[in-house]
Amino acid sequence: MQSRQETGTQLSFALYGAANRMNRLHKPFLDPLGLTFPQYLVMLELFNGTPRTVGEIGNKLGMDTGTITPILKRLESAGRILRTRDRADERRVLITLTDNGRALQNELWRVTERIKSACQLSDAKLEELRDTLNNFAHPADNR
Repeated sequence: MQSRQETGTQLSFALYGAANRMNRLHKPFLDPLGLTFPQYLVMLELFNGTPRTVGEIGNKLGMDTGTITPILKRLESAGRILRTRDRADERRVLITLTDNGRALQNELWRVTERIKSACQLSDAKLEELRDTLNNFAHPADNR
């Protein structure tokens, strides 16, 4: 017979709590910029270079098309990105930053630094935690 485990020892509870805390930490910084946490993640990914396909962004962020498309539509409505069909392959949608979107880059990097500070972990511990979570979230990428 299996023994019952305390909820505090469950990995699921720890991950859920950490994800919620990350959302709460970001909210006061993102609200004045008119961004949600998922939109912030998309913008950070786009700062790594555009044009990018919807699929590339979704894969990088672990979001399926049904999740990423509404986020991109809202960012486009806000004037932060442009969505255009790839002329070489009409099935693909390319995402580029607008000047308005690029103008947010420095502010969003400041948000990243504020969150890093709020976590109260050394750079080495933050790196270790990030790498552990990435390895857990994307095990196929680490083979």
